[in-house]
Amino acid sequence: MTNPIVERIIEANTDALTKSGNASSAAFHELAEAYQELATKNAKNLTAAIQALSAVKNPAEFIELQQRLIRDGVEAAVSDSQRIAHLTAAVFTAAFEPVKKQVEAMQKTART
Repeated sequence: MTNPIVERIIEANTDALTKSGNASSAAFHELAEAYQELATKNAKNLTAAIQALSAVKNPAEFIELQQRLIRDGVEAAVSDSQRIAHLTAAVFTAAFEPVKKQVEAMQKTART
């Protein structure tokens, strides 16, 4: 016969791992979608940049356009990397929060 306390601990641990897995799956899906959106956006931006560069009429216009494209590209890269970093942090938080709560609950129980 199994100890009821051990059964509750096993059940709680299993529940925490299940919640962790479900949260991880959802968060990774969101992160994958963000990467896909980013790739689509970058492909569109590259196409637009090539079209714009091919339409320039003189060297001064080319230099001006090139500088704008570089500036816009850097700003977009910074913004996109911040978004991806935030989503990545959310993935790990979602994955480990249920387990963290279970460990904290077990520690609290052990103290009493």
